[in-house]
Amino acid sequence: MNQHTKYILWNIVTVFTVTMFFSCQGNYDEVRKIDETALVPVGVATNFELRYVDSMKLRSIVSGKVYSDFSNQKFPYQEFPEGVHVEYFDDKNQKSTVEADYGIIYSETKLIDLQGNVVVTSFDGKVLKAPQLYYDQLNDWIFTEGEFQFTSPDYDMEGTGIDFNKEYTQLRFHGRKGSAVIEE
Repeated sequence: MNQHTKYILWNIVTVFTVTMFFSCQGNYDEVRKIDETALVPVGVATNFELRYVDSMKLRSIVSGKVYSDFSNQKFPYQEFPEGVHVEYFDDKNQKSTVEADYGIIYSETKLIDLQGNVVVTSFDGKVLKAPQLYYDQLNDWIFTEGEFQFTSPDYDMEGTGIDFNKEYTQLRFHGRKGSAVIEE
């Protein structure tokens, strides 16, 4: 191969390489999006009412405007983005209620996170109000580290941080102010 032919081939390869280099567009973000997992729910229900029955006994009724089921995710959850209302019944069929502006249930950890104007009202008139409240389904334990107001025939309390069992028989106040009736 003579020198002139090598020179022509070298120019063709150089032009081809430069052309390919400049013809590539910066679509890295689009390529990255292909690999992302979409947060698309398995199902969505609007204006719903779910009834939970165990051993032929109604245990709770959950209702709200929107329910989204994200059980298809690596960390599955169910979301109530526009509020949730829960009526739950004890073994004597006594009804207590829970209201919140937002709720999310984490399936694997069995933790429920309620946020925004959370109000828990027991069948016997005990009322707990908090901006955020958690319910540990495995241990039947309710808690918050945030502000709360708790009223009952025996308590009129405000404070920061409270935890208790769902029957309100074991209460622990972390930081509080208010009054309580103490039996001697």
